[in-house]
Amino acid sequence: MNSNRRTLIVIGIIIVAVVVLAIVLTNTGKQVPELSYSELIEGIQLQPDGEGQYPEGKSKIIGVLFVSDYNVNILFIEDEEHFEEFKKGKFKSATGVVTYRNALTLAIENYVAENEDADLPYLKLNDPDDRSFLSYLFPAFILLMVLGVAVFMMISMRGGGKGANNAMNFGKTKARVAANVKVKFTDVAGAEEEKEELKEIVEFLKYPKKFRTVGARIPKGVLLVGPPGTGKTLFAKAVAGEASVPFFSISGSDFVEMFVGVGASRVRDLFQQAKRNQPCIVFIDEIDAVGRKRGAGLGGGNDEREQTLNQLLVQMDGFDENDGIVIMAATNRADVLDPALLRPGRFDRQVFVNIPDVKGREAIFRIHSRNKPLAPDIDFKILARLTTGFSGADIENLLNEAAILAARNNRTIIIMKDVQEGINKVIAGPQKKSRIITEKDKRITAYHEAGHALVGRLMKECDAVQEVSIIPRGMAAGYTISRPKTDDSHVTKNRLNDEIAMMLGGRAAEAIVIQDISTGASQDIKQATSTARRMVTEWGMSESISNTYLGGEQEVFIGRDYQTQASYSDDTAALIDKEIKRILDNNYERALKALRANEDKLHAIVRLLFERETIYGDELDMVLEDKSFEEVNAYIDEKQRKLEELAKERARQQEEAAHPNPLGNPKDFIVPEVLVMPLPENTAITLEPKQDDKDKHSEKEEKENDPNSEKEDNSNSEKEDDKK
Repeated sequence: MNSNRRTLIVIGIIIVAVVVLAIVLTNTGKQVPELSYSELIEGIQLQPDGEGQYPEGKSKIIGVLFVSDYNVNILFIEDEEHFEEFKKGKFKSATGVVTYRNALTLAIENYVAENEDADLPYLKLNDPDDRSFLSYLFPAFILLMVLGVAVFMMISMRGGGKGANNAMNFGKTKARVAANVKVKFTDVAGAEEEKEELKEIVEFLKYPKKFRTVGARIPKGVLLVGPPGTGKTLFAKAVAGEASVPFFSISGSDFVEMFVGVGASRVRDLFQQAKRNQPCIVFIDEIDAVGRKRGAGLGGGNDEREQTLNQLLVQMDGFDENDGIVIMAATNRADVLDPALLRPGRFDRQVFVNIPDVKGREAIFRIHSRNKPLAPDIDFKILARLTTGFSGADIENLLNEAAILAARNNRTIIIMKDVQEGINKVIAGPQKKSRIITEKDKRITAYHEAGHALVGRLMKECDAVQEVSIIPRGMAAGYTISRPKTDDSHVTKNRLNDEIAMMLGGRAAEAIVIQDISTGASQDIKQATSTARRMVTEWGMSESISNTYLGGEQEVFIGRDYQTQASYSDDTAALIDKEIKRILDNNYERALKALRANEDKLHAIVRLLFERETIYGDELDMVLEDKSFEEVNAYIDEKQRKLEELAKERARQQEEAAHPNPLGNPKDFIVPEVLVMPLPENTAITLEPKQDDKDKHSEKEEKENDPNSEKEDNSNSEKEDDKK
């Protein structure tokens, strides 16, 4: 944008300069009147009266000089002293236009013939074919200026010769180079094992002789594999930042163009630049865009993409040595990459960057909250439990949403409610409080979500319920969020059955209370069916088909999986469907049984949802403990009051920290430095009284020891009283 603006400014300056130059070149002197042809003839034929005077307002023409084919300079008799300058073309009294050159000369000849005593004016004709040098130079100059502006605009539109549209630079790489990367390993959290794997790359780039001395060869390529948002690109930047080497970053799609051979040419140019800057790191993001299996697909392979891949394979481990270049790449689908790309000598090390666990999420929360003012009630451990399955990018996004909510509510700190709202916003979308909801829909939603919460609370293996709400959010009319007790990697059969029962708890509550079912359970049924299918086909948790893998639902890569057939018969497929139906029906009956046994608590939860719209886990526990509606309401009000007071106190502390009192705390006693004198070590301090104080003290002691002195004092005091 700035480059285009500069280009337009330069073009405007050039146009203005051309116009000004044209005006200067065409302006030969002061402005003079322009006479018509009739006025020209009249001025030539003008004669004086008897006193030698000409009519008022009329001027006698004594000279006519052709300066072009039809333009003439005219000299009046009043300017006769400039006659020599006029003949040289440096002076003129007026100008005129002659339609026919011969007509003017013929008119002058006829006038002289009729009036023999008339004065013949000075007349000089030019050669029409004889043109001055300036008349040739000016058009050529204008043409060159126009061509220069056109060329400048074409170059600017193509990015100064470096853009992607420049036909001569199609084969140049689009890699962006960062010479001083600021990201360090301290900016990456939740992946300690991955850091240890990559620290070897940093050591090699810093001290290559250390490895070469013992005959070790550092991996030429490191492939970072993991779900989106887990920090693969951040890891690559951290390696470059720790090693303090140049960082070349490019996307896999940047190699692919509509022209044949462009991708391979860009690969060669990329490695040529890397060789000139080695040691360095070349990072290729989304390498599966160019590194997919060759010869795959319905119509054969993509020749241009395969040529690019072949060139990449040769550059990574071919005839040329690239010892100082470390190739790092990131992908979400390592299973679709070409086997030649993954063999030892190319990407011979794969680092799996997984979703962070509860400890890693807590560390990620601490990193992304460095520059955010948080209330003291925010507990990162609780937040880490609430965000099971979140990646680093999700956590950064939810904290940003929490900061936006705090600013929207004119708060200077982020409270726990803001963070919880950010989590819910990332999971289900923003709240839609303005949506008009009928009482019927609100009642169905309340019983549906209360059914989820109650069944989840009653099932032994389900996670603790964190929040229940009937406020629409995203595509959902309401939601129930659970907090995992632990971050387990293994899931048992009983837990899966309890989770399915909780998913179907909303449908069961509708059937019990409303005596009907609605479409609100569509997503619950979909999730429950998916879990039951995986229990049967992948995890061998079926009673009829146990310990058998029957192929689960996976993403299909058409180039590899086209025309593959199922590995089981039709009878087995029917048995799978039967087992899925049995698991769903059994858990639905469990949900119905749990709700019928606690129907009074179900109604109490719904009443609280109608009053508050959103309740939390501790409030739900009070309902299950048979607390009255008034007690729960009072508890909620007291909790909100304490949170508001805590937020105000934190805001006040931040305000005092931002604007301290320049005089300090008035309770503190400040001793001026000039009064404080250092003393030598081991100095004993003794306080000696003054000489007057010594005399008074000795007199006092004598009086106390002498009883007669006390009488004398008394008598003296009595005499003084008598005098007064």
